[in-house]
Amino acid sequence: MKRLLVAGGLMVACLLLGAEARAQGAARGKVLDEKGQPVEGAAITLDYQGGVTRKYTTKSNKKGEFTQVGLQPGMYRVTAARDGYQGGYLDVRIALGEPTYMPDFKLMSAAAARTAASGGADMEKANAELRQLVKDGQALAAEKKYDEAIAAFQGVLARNVAAPEEVHFRIGQLQAEKKDWPAAEASYLKALEIKPGHAGATLELANVYQSSGQKEKAAEQMAKAQASGAGDANVQYSTGILHINAGRQDEAAAAFKKAIAIDPNHAESYYHLGTIALNQNNVPEAIAHLEKYLSFNPTSAQNVATAQALIKALKPAK
Repeated sequence: MKRLLVAGGLMVACLLLGAEARAQGAARGKVLDEKGQPVEGAAITLDYQGGVTRKYTTKSNKKGEFTQVGLQPGMYRVTAARDGYQGGYLDVRIALGEPTYMPDFKLMSAAAARTAASGGADMEKANAELRQLVKDGQALAAEKKYDEAIAAFQGVLARNVAAPEEVHFRIGQLQAEKKDWPAAEASYLKALEIKPGHAGATLELANVYQSSGQKEKAAEQMAKAQASGAGDANVQYSTGILHINAGRQDEAAAAFKKAIAIDPNHAESYYHLGTIALNQNNVPEAIAHLEKYLSFNPTSAQNVATAQALIKALKPAK
C-alpha cells in the first residue's frame, strides 16, 4: 500500500511539474559582432513589461548563443551589452511552450563604431543591411506574413536604428492586424515612450483599446490623438472614424469638421458628415454634404455609389 501511495505521489508531482513547465516560456538568441562573428560573454537582460517587476539575466556562450528558461509569458525588453561594444535591445513577446527564437543581436565594436562615425565603408554596409531589413519587412507585411514581418522589423531595432519609435509603430500595426491586442498595445506604448505625442501611435492605440473593449481608454486616447494631430486633417478624419465605430456621432461630426477646417478639400469627411446628418434626420444638410463630396470626384467607388443613391432618394422628383 505504501508503495502505491508513493508511486501515486510521484505521478501527481510529475504531472504538476509538467503543468508548471507548460505554463512557462523560454527565449533563445544569438549575439554577433558587425562581421557576423559570435560575441562571447555578452550580458543578456530580460525585463518583463507586464506591470510586475521581473528581471532575468544570462550570458552568451562561445558561439554567441544564449538561452533563458522559466519565463512568465508576455512582452519583454531584451538587452545585450558587453564592454567594447555598442549595446542593443529588442522587444519580444514570449509565448508558452516551445522557446521563442529572437532575431540576432548585432553589436558594433567600439573600433567599428569609430570607423562608422567617420563615414567609413562599414557604415554604408550597415545602412545597406538596415535598408534591406526594412524592405524585407514591408514585403512580408504586404504578403500578410505578419510573424515574419514582425521578426524583420525587430531585426531593424537590433541595429540601433535612428528612429526606433517608427519601427515600434510599424510592429504595432502588424500585431494589430493579427488582433494580438496586448502586443500591439505594448508596441504603441513603446513608440510613445520614445516620442511622446506621436499622433499615429496615439490614434492606433485608441483603435486597439476600442477593438479590445476598453472604451474608457479608447476615448482618452482619441482625445489625445485629436490634440497631438491638431493640424493634421488625416488624424482628425481617422479620429472621426473611430468615434463612428464607437457610436458617438456628435464627436465624429466634430472631428470631420476639424479635418475640413484644416483641409477644405478632404472629400471623405464630407461624405461622413452627410451620412451623420441623414442619421440625425437633417435632410438638407445631408444632401449638401453628399453633393460636396461628389464634387471632388472621389475615388472610393463604394462611397460614390452610396452618395449618389442617397441623393437620388432624398431629392424630390422634378
